[in-house]
Amino acid sequence: MKQMAVIQHTYTEFLGQLEAQLEKREIGFSYYRMAVGDAMPSSAMHFDGLFVLGGSHPNADREACPWLDDEMRLIGVYEKARRPAVGIGFGGLSVAAVHGAELSTEPFHNAYWTTAHATEAGADDQVAQAVDGRRVLVLYNGSATLPEGVDPIVVDDEGNWLAIRPTETTYGLLFRPEMKPGMLEDLVMEDDRETPENLGDLMVEARENWKDMQDVTDRVAVALVSELQLMQERHKTPVFSLKVE
Repeated sequence: MKQMAVIQHTYTEFLGQLEAQLEKREIGFSYYRMAVGDAMPSSAMHFDGLFVLGGSHPNADREACPWLDDEMRLIGVYEKARRPAVGIGFGGLSVAAVHGAELSTEPFHNAYWTTAHATEAGADDQVAQAVDGRRVLVLYNGSATLPEGVDPIVVDDEGNWLAIRPTETTYGLLFRPEMKPGMLEDLVMEDDRETPENLGDLMVEARENWKDMQDVTDRVAVALVSELQLMQERHKTPVFSLKVE
């Protein structure tokens, strides 16, 4: 069975809508939860791919994100092993940072609905085409200024980058295909989390556009599976439990 490693930074942000899309394709996943002190996977060879999820702090806040260097190293390991790696929200900024983007803590909140626009760089990319012209939810903290040579494949109405594909096997997404209305509601309940002032408006639109959100998720999932060949099972190194009696 195909198995993905998933880096989870907060209790409320998980694979969400994408879980069902993966499961029905016989793709499983193992969560590594930073919020409870889990260690990052040490290798890319135990899994078929990597998902790095959203978070409650800007990536540039190293005090709040002490695992960032390990996370960026892990993304680099997957890239060198030519195994799929997808960063979403916080994870998307981490992907950008691996490729030389300049991280900033400002603006703290980026939370809005927008129309996604595929760029010239995304003309032949199935993920970019899957969201082109569609309403998407954007939710992340801080920012990443892309370096020369890393061109966005999707931008928002204002021209801000929403997706990059810096290598053949790697995506960084700032729009949130995994989000469900209930996940947005749960953000409010998370301890010590600063939520954007417009979170209520985001939830209202999410509930009103739930069918459209599901359609976008379906399209993105199909595109990721196709572009990254997620249904291809790769050789995995077995993990042994050494038991001394």
